Amino acid sequence: MAGRFNIRVYGIWIEEQRVLVSEELINGNAVVKFVGGGLHFGEGLIDCLKREWLEELDMDIEVLSHFYTTDFYQPSAFDDSQVISIYYKVQPKNAGEYIFNKNEHERSYWQHISEITADTFTLPIDKLVGKMLLEHDK
Repeated sequence: MAGRFNIRVYGIWIEEQRVLVSEELINGNAVVKFVGGGLHFGEGLIDCLKREWLEELDMDIEVLSHFYTTDFYQPSAFDDSQVISIYYKVQPKNAGEYIFNKNEHERSYWQHISEITADTFTLPIDKLVGKMLLEHDK
């Protein structure tokens, strides 16, 4: 029996030793994660990331560099798929003030990298990437 893959693409925006994180309701649970989401069939990774940032934050971004791709088996907490997450460092194309809270179901905010703990992020792969950011900041 062939399994399904759930490919997720996330952006890491770091500014002044802070990273932008997103909190949203997923199946009635508050989930703290990086900004991004699921890859659509026929879509490229970078196109997916840019679409997700437009949808979630109404922000055009520039993709700077690849940061991490899942290198272990991670079952989804929501269905019977295997999750593969790809993270890129990003920055907005235009400097300025941004409104991070577009609706009552999602909000984004700055988290100082030095304050990231094992409990900052909800999803297992995000927890690992948060730890990588913390170690990289030292």
